[in-house]
Amino acid sequence: MAGGGGGGGGSAGAAPKQDDTQPHPVKEQLPNISYCITSPPPWPEAILLGFQHYLVMLGTTVIIPTVLVPQMGGGNDEKAKVIQTVLFVAGLNTLLQTLFGTRLPAVIGGSYTFVVPTISIILNGRFDDIIDPHKRFLKTMRGTQGALIVASVLQIVIGFSGLWRSVTRLLSPLSAAPLVALAGFGLYHLGFPGVAKCVEIGLPQLVLLVIVSQYVPHAIHWKKNIFDRFAVIFSVPIVWLYAFILTVGGAYRHAAQKTQQHCRTDRSGLVAASPWIRVPYPFQWGPPTFEAGEAFAMMAASFVALVESTGTFIAISRYASATQVPPSILSRGVGWQGIGILLDGIFGTANGSTASVENAGLLALTRVGSRRVVQISAGFMIFFSILGKFGAVFASIPGSIIAALYCLFFAYVGAAGLSLLQFSNLNSFRTKFILGFSVFLGLSVPQYFKEYTSVAGYGPVHTGARWFNDIVNVIFSSEALVAGVVAYFLDNTLQLHESSTRKDRGYHFWDKFRTFKKDPRSEEFYSLPFKLNRFFTPD
Repeated sequence: MAGGGGGGGGSAGAAPKQDDTQPHPVKEQLPNISYCITSPPPWPEAILLGFQHYLVMLGTTVIIPTVLVPQMGGGNDEKAKVIQTVLFVAGLNTLLQTLFGTRLPAVIGGSYTFVVPTISIILNGRFDDIIDPHKRFLKTMRGTQGALIVASVLQIVIGFSGLWRSVTRLLSPLSAAPLVALAGFGLYHLGFPGVAKCVEIGLPQLVLLVIVSQYVPHAIHWKKNIFDRFAVIFSVPIVWLYAFILTVGGAYRHAAQKTQQHCRTDRSGLVAASPWIRVPYPFQWGPPTFEAGEAFAMMAASFVALVESTGTFIAISRYASATQVPPSILSRGVGWQGIGILLDGIFGTANGSTASVENAGLLALTRVGSRRVVQISAGFMIFFSILGKFGAVFASIPGSIIAALYCLFFAYVGAAGLSLLQFSNLNSFRTKFILGFSVFLGLSVPQYFKEYTSVAGYGPVHTGARWFNDIVNVIFSSEALVAGVVAYFLDNTLQLHESSTRKDRGYHFWDKFRTFKKDPRSEEFYSLPFKLNRFFTPD
């Protein structure tokens, strides 16, 4: 094989091995996962991993009520009770989704998608005449409850009727890639901008997280993957302690009010306001009220959450080392997510539910996609929602630390979307057009809507009907939805008559997963517990 060095006739060097020049083979299931969806780690490790999932989901759980409750007229007492309620319902919804929904290790928590219609309810003129802040809080909360209860019907009907199964059967790896990618990358505005709000805390957290999870495991060779698997538990307490020292040391004593809000560890007011023990219960704020326009706006948010969750479910299936989720299972998961939004309305969380993107990213960091771990995390959610004081301690983690975690976890989910392109022909100009155009519009259209809103104070669609404005503005402010719809439409209408198109879009790779019974692995990963498949057989 090696060429001679002297005369003119020898070859210039060794020919490369055939394997070195071959592209990487496609993988229906992601390799190098330590524990897949059906293989739980040992109990001590599973409990620690479950607690880590609980810590990660706290960010959204705390941030959304912190933004909404003061605008509703509530103080720290109401904020603490709402956070407890969100945690409690998230625990219930996570258990329902892992037991009866998709059965993926998906944490179901609060969603930023529902914030816009909730704020619209808050600003509704029908509450202007209420002077007492507490009464205004209760009236507004009941308005959000009614809207959420109506909005839940959309996902329940679309999911359990099988309509979403028919829609997702036409998904190919090419059309799914922009949807999944922007389910993660589309949340970029929650990443480093949040870190920069208190850069002296957020940046050390980001750097330490990367060092502990990516560099230390290769520098220190242990038998078990300790550092990357528990990187959040290792890094967050260190930076949290550092932030506490800065707080008690007086570093922010004369800082601006906004800086204190983002940097201090004692500004949330949750520990003092939280009761020691309190069990959230249905209709705790009073009977819900219903208003048609508000319900329509919330239904638009529910549809956006449905599409975004579909992308997150696909990412979770990759990081759990499961096969592609069959359309009937996605539809079932959407139905149960609708029941989750119904519980949000019944208990009064002021926010809807969706599959947690940050917890999907944590699956990738830990390489543990076990269903049991996420069910344990649901137990922590319920436990700490009832024991309010203890839960409030963890909920007082500064927002910049949470934003630093987002930078890594959202990136992992985005990467799961890009990895679906392994099934497509990236040398095809049809592929390049659909991929590039959908991702670009998915970033550009929502950016226009958000910039317009930040300058004008209202969205580009500004008619006399507030509910119609909210519907359009909510839909076109979602990166994942815009990219997913554009890619889905183009992929199912463009050049379908050409023989190479089916292979170029990777459609044939997912043929065996389009119905539940075509691949035996679907039974292993997605079948219902307690032999319920005998009564509810997926198609």
